[in-house]
Amino acid sequence: MAVETRRTVASALPPDDTHPYRSGPWRPQTTEYDAWDMPVIGEIPDDLNGVYLRNTETALFEPIKRYHPFDGDGLLHAMSFENGEARYTSRFVQTDAFVAEQQAKQSLWAGIAEHPSNTIAATGRGARGMMKDNASTDVIVHGGQALASFYQCGDLYALDPRTLEDQGRASWGGKFPAEGVSAHPKLDEHTGEMMFFNYSVDAPYMHYGVLSRDGELTNYVDIPLPGPRLPHDMAFTENWSILNDLPLFWRPDALADGYYSNKFHRDMPSRFALIPRHGTTDDIRWFEAEPTFVLHWINAYEDGDEVVLEGFFQHNPTAKGIPRSAESISEYKGFETLDMNVLQARAHRWRFNLATGETTEEQLSDRCAEFPMINGRYGGRRHRYAYEARCTPGLFAFDALIKHDVDNGVEEVIEFGDGVFVSETVMAPRDGSTAEDDGYLITFTTDMVNDWSECVVLDAARPNDGPVARIRLPERISSGTHSTWAPLQDLTPLRDKTPLRDK
Repeated sequence: MAVETRRTVASALPPDDTHPYRSGPWRPQTTEYDAWDMPVIGEIPDDLNGVYLRNTETALFEPIKRYHPFDGDGLLHAMSFENGEARYTSRFVQTDAFVAEQQAKQSLWAGIAEHPSNTIAATGRGARGMMKDNASTDVIVHGGQALASFYQCGDLYALDPRTLEDQGRASWGGKFPAEGVSAHPKLDEHTGEMMFFNYSVDAPYMHYGVLSRDGELTNYVDIPLPGPRLPHDMAFTENWSILNDLPLFWRPDALADGYYSNKFHRDMPSRFALIPRHGTTDDIRWFEAEPTFVLHWINAYEDGDEVVLEGFFQHNPTAKGIPRSAESISEYKGFETLDMNVLQARAHRWRFNLATGETTEEQLSDRCAEFPMINGRYGGRRHRYAYEARCTPGLFAFDALIKHDVDNGVEEVIEFGDGVFVSETVMAPRDGSTAEDDGYLITFTTDMVNDWSECVVLDAARPNDGPVARIRLPERISSGTHSTWAPLQDLTPLRDKTPLRDK
């Protein structure tokens, strides 16, 4: 293996740390790498060309009061494939907050589980204000740039998708929203457009926008809500974008006192806003459904008069009836809600009838799963397969992958052995593919038994045949959240265009 250590960043965590999200599969990393000629078991396919990117929350300093895994800094991992070869790169996202804390060598912002008044820094971002925008939640490739994002809204930090060279904050020609952008913007691979949303504690509480293939902001409109909400994801079809108003949100009485405490309102419906992709606020069509909270959507598509939406319906969004971790260890307050098995997340389908205004819905599985991905070419179009992660009991982590045929309900579980955790997979179509599952599943593993990580490539049509290739990484990497795949033809930066970023 050929490895170059690019940088080791400052960290001040105890060497014997026992925090569940700063140890074990969540053990932080502090070193950035470039690696090539890595050991390979099997053979890297020569028709796999593009880059697999994954974002990771990484703890570096003791919290001001209480650490939550979503407080970690963004560390991006890129595995580039071209002509049967692979190259690995890792870099910390150079957010303003990361740079400031590296200089101060301490935490400057209060975490999600702390009161904002604990913040030391003078400014902050996020849906509730005064938060650390760590760009550690999601990553997407648009216009030749990897864009890292934060789940409670912030800047989009741009990097080269393969080298992870810092390219500054997205500016969109001075039109980047003051409210920021939430994690989970969506790319329509057919048009090159990127749909996004944001939310905040100020009316109208949500906005929706569209960025063209060339980086022009072509739509930005209000999505008026009754009050502050906590949307995490959105979906789109060929003609519609789907936003949500779900009945789990900050308690108004707590907000009035400066606290951010969630409550699930079981007597309120889930509400869905369907807006034409380039529509206005007046064009919104509202639909109601059974109360729930949904962290992630699978996909959406049009079927005659209906818009079909699939995602993960939580049957117990606030961990009702589950002993609270704060009763034993106050440092771990709220950690029970990180377990998708406790939240009872199940694949679900909603149908919104545009002719009648009615909603019908059905459960698609009895199995707990989450973090779904599809073949990106089917985004917004009729799909058959979802590639999901099986949730580890008692920990925010994944111990298997699932190929879910949503047409016939068949779920194929791909396990990796005891002590091996996986990350959100992607479906990478092979060059010249003709079928929805004609390509490869790619994931990073965190092997606690052997103390290593691998990039594992599976045949998406037959994932249980075993890995096509296993590529050893320079270091065991931490568990994390989201990933994306970008084919080689999408990695050429825009030429002769107005710069889309500020340094």
